[in-house]
Amino acid sequence: MTKPPMLTAQQALDHLLAHAKPVSENESIAMQASLGRVLAENVNSLVDVPPLDNTSMDGYAVRTADTQKPGSILKIAQRIPAGSVGTELQVGTAARIFTGAPVPLGADAVVMQEDCAIPENATDQVQVNVVPTSGQWIRRRGEDLTMGKIALTAGTFLRPQELGVAASAGLTHLNVKRRVRVAAFFTGDELSLPGEPLKPGGIYNSNRDTLLACLKSLGCDASDFGIVPDNLNATKETLRKVSKDHDLIITSGGVSVGEEDHIKPAVTAEGRLDLWQIAIKPGKPLAFGAVRKSDQPKDGEAWFIGLPGNPVSSFVTFLLFVRPFILKLQGREAKQAQSYLMRADFDWLKADRRNEFLRVKLNSNGGLDLFPNQSSGVLTSASWGDGLVDCPPNQPIKAGELVKYIPFDTLLR
Repeated sequence: MTKPPMLTAQQALDHLLAHAKPVSENESIAMQASLGRVLAENVNSLVDVPPLDNTSMDGYAVRTADTQKPGSILKIAQRIPAGSVGTELQVGTAARIFTGAPVPLGADAVVMQEDCAIPENATDQVQVNVVPTSGQWIRRRGEDLTMGKIALTAGTFLRPQELGVAASAGLTHLNVKRRVRVAAFFTGDELSLPGEPLKPGGIYNSNRDTLLACLKSLGCDASDFGIVPDNLNATKETLRKVSKDHDLIITSGGVSVGEEDHIKPAVTAEGRLDLWQIAIKPGKPLAFGAVRKSDQPKDGEAWFIGLPGNPVSSFVTFLLFVRPFILKLQGREAKQAQSYLMRADFDWLKADRRNEFLRVKLNSNGGLDLFPNQSSGVLTSASWGDGLVDCPPNQPIKAGELVKYIPFDTLLR
């Protein structure tokens, strides 16, 4: 039988995203507790920000009609610190004003203090040494936020700066999507957890901590179901158990076609599964499907994604495929990995027929260095690096050429 052609990375991602639907449940939580959550609806500002025209500089509020030539002398009629409101500015006068203070009525410009001087032997006068333009150094009422207008849009992932905007808008609570619930378990009798003695021929399970940390960085409610024995019944039992309370199940390992790879028959028995060969390196095998939550169709399904077992393959396929799938479940925009054209300071002449993702690091000369060992088992390449080079199929790279660079920090939030 002829093998079906391998999917491109874009084909696989398009297929995944066509199935993902945002979770439907929302909850109202205190604004200060909403870091890492996703807004469920637009929120409007309760106030104008700033509430009044105010100055962005320490200096003097003036009428430009009184300062038509350099060296104009004005009487200092009032002093306005931040938090105070002055009186209307009269003809021929200036107001000493400090950053953030409301600009008094009648004033149409602020002159910063460096452009002014106090005449000798004068205590209530200021000499304005420049000719100001109307509106200079004045921040207008509502120029940041307008009362009743949208301050933050639905689908926004709430970072520290968004919480600052919410606070500026006077909001105490936000309506957010509930967290996406993800179960993770790992297959392989050779695996041990750190702190346990290694079995003969065994290894410590790095994928567990890598993937759980990735899930948490995206704001998921991640549940760890540990290492599952390499047998069909144990795998099926774990799938049945975790499907009930989770939106997505993630595994690593067991998605090949060997005698000890039980993920495919287990998921097929408990739901449905597609096993794909994707034309990428690292990370060729990827499984996608769903597991029934119960014998009752009305109870629905939990999505299933099975990742390769090699640690770099597991990490890279999570970033490229699982992350955007989760973003869509969260109600966020599932954007493709953002890349930037950067200079390669290395040669990569052994081009593969697959789309390769090379681990690289920015250097002090503004170029990219390549980790010397690009094996899918060398996780230190991802720790050493700060991103990936997206290398198209059959395309060698020569030093000095521009390549597509994808920073890790754009893929872990």
